[in-house]
Amino acid sequence: MSKHTFLLCNCANSMPIDGKKIGQNLGVGDLTVHTNLCRTGIADFETELGDNSLCVGCTQEATFFAEVAEEAGVATPSFFNIRELAGWSADAKKSMPKMAALTKHAMLLEKPARIRTLTSDGLCLVLGAGQECFEAATLLNQKLSVTLVLTDDTDLVLPAQLDFPIFKGKIKNANGSFGSFEVTLDNYAALLPSSKSELEFAGVRDGVQTQCSLIVDFRESAPLFTRHESRDGYLRSDLRDPAAVMRTIFEASDFVGEFEKPIFVDYNPEICAHSRSKKVGCSKCLDNCPAGAITADGDHVAINLDICGGCGNCAAHCPTGAVSYLFPDRTDHIKAIQTLASTYYKAGGVNASLLIHDKKQGLELISLSARYGRGLPASLIPLEVHSPSGIGHDAMAAAFAAGFTHIVFLGDPKQSEEYEALKKEISLTQSILSGLGFEEERLHLTYSIDPDEFETTVWNLANYKPVTKKSFSPLGSKREIARMGIGALADASTQKAEILPLNEDAPYGLISVNTESCTLCLSCVSACPADALRDNPDKPELRFVETACVQCGLCQNTCPENAISMTPRLNLLPSAMQPITLNEEEPFECIKCGTPFAAKSTIDKISEKLAGTHRMFESDDNAKLLKMCDTCRLETMAATNEGDPFALAKRPVPRTTEDYLSAEKSGLTIDDFLTQDETE
Repeated sequence: MSKHTFLLCNCANSMPIDGKKIGQNLGVGDLTVHTNLCRTGIADFETELGDNSLCVGCTQEATFFAEVAEEAGVATPSFFNIRELAGWSADAKKSMPKMAALTKHAMLLEKPARIRTLTSDGLCLVLGAGQECFEAATLLNQKLSVTLVLTDDTDLVLPAQLDFPIFKGKIKNANGSFGSFEVTLDNYAALLPSSKSELEFAGVRDGVQTQCSLIVDFRESAPLFTRHESRDGYLRSDLRDPAAVMRTIFEASDFVGEFEKPIFVDYNPEICAHSRSKKVGCSKCLDNCPAGAITADGDHVAINLDICGGCGNCAAHCPTGAVSYLFPDRTDHIKAIQTLASTYYKAGGVNASLLIHDKKQGLELISLSARYGRGLPASLIPLEVHSPSGIGHDAMAAAFAAGFTHIVFLGDPKQSEEYEALKKEISLTQSILSGLGFEEERLHLTYSIDPDEFETTVWNLANYKPVTKKSFSPLGSKREIARMGIGALADASTQKAEILPLNEDAPYGLISVNTESCTLCLSCVSACPADALRDNPDKPELRFVETACVQCGLCQNTCPENAISMTPRLNLLPSAMQPITLNEEEPFECIKCGTPFAAKSTIDKISEKLAGTHRMFESDDNAKLLKMCDTCRLETMAATNEGDPFALAKRPVPRTTEDYLSAEKSGLTIDDFLTQDETE
């Protein structure tokens, strides 16, 4: 921190800032607090320019500061918000610890997300009806190459000169993303140039496909895509709202050229628990992707990064960590949470709570509260994320372990149906806390849009004490980090619970095997994606490591004997990391060479079903083959079948009409023919 330069401003004395205490807690010495940095104090800002570690505690005038830096030919500083998040508050005089936490958090270096480049040629499909839609298309055509598809060909007066093609049609389906949309239309026809008082169309066809780079939808019917707000290149507005229409036109007009989009998630198919051998196990990412960016792909899933809007539901709810969030990644995210907590308490703060919000709806609501209401309490520390729904139980456990007493998620009410994954992660975390003896309500999800309602929620949080104040290095897999966070909470619990009961869809649990039904075929071992079920190369044995089990159900769905059951729970004992034996038995020894090669119950069951009943094993000699190892079986088959080990039994030749006719010509009756055939 001593290498960084901070510029703080109390915004014309509208909030109290103690630069001396903040600087001392950050280890950078006394910090000067400016009064009007963006105006009369701009010379002080210009003096500090050129320092790559310059950070300014103001976001309202960030554009102005960036312009000054650009004119000076130096790097743009970074910015963070103190005013709305801490200074403009009824608790402002108590907010110094929070200001210190926000300042330190601003200087954390996060690994940048990888970038995809999307290209648009400006081909724009406009959908809608009426004169207003036509006029909007005309404005769009000034910057884009527009094609207008009318869903209703009435109430439209054409000009003397038409600058873009017009068709009529009904949308059948649409897919794709920015730069590569594909739309299928029925009742599709082109406008005749000879149209006079009424629009006339010719060449009506169904199933016509067209491609475009972006779609502007003015229809009153349902959107073409789920979670259409995050579908890049798809813009939608109501023609009855002129301001919204103009915003859409301005936004769409710039969609030509190359654009960069973050890669929000990463996917590791090797640990994906979706499917094995066409048996479906986990489908949590598929069920909780509001944008439809995830599809089944054989035993794994496929993620369309062009469609992905970064909600994070898949990564938050993935039981194995096969899908991981990159905006930011898990390690940086948890380090940020820990930094906020540790700095706040070091500066003398008491009983911190964490507010998770997004940059759009969440920050706007916080700003309204700060300007016209009470603002945020001094003990409520905000953390801006791309989407609150992307927080999993691993981060929640780490936050409580770091010292936060509450976690408040501020969701977007327009997307309330997209928070099912977050609700389940909250329920899982609450179950763990309750099992450890912390039964208080510490997790809150609110969709407030009214500042007064929002203030009622955050100002009335119960004054709980931290469970513990323990940070750890958040390295490793999702499950390893979650276990470290839960372990820190368990160490602070007075109950010293060892086994915690969990909800049915929890990603932790026990596998039980009915030893009377299990034949140790070990098909479950090959199906397990997490290496929780294991075999023993030395003898027939099924072993299980509880900490690795994700309760995906693939073993249960694969077992041919229906011998496996699952029990959701969290085992905190160290023994949960060690293999335990679920079933074992003595191996069956080859009757020819004495080599053990399979479980006795398996050979007995196979012999019971095949010996004397299957055509290949009807004779006693052939039935003995079932009790031989692979080597001895092949040697015996080769010796008894004239060197062909696969000539064990020949399939009977089907009798045909020609056979019956030939027998009749030979003077044989039907009964004689059938008897002769059976003898042969």
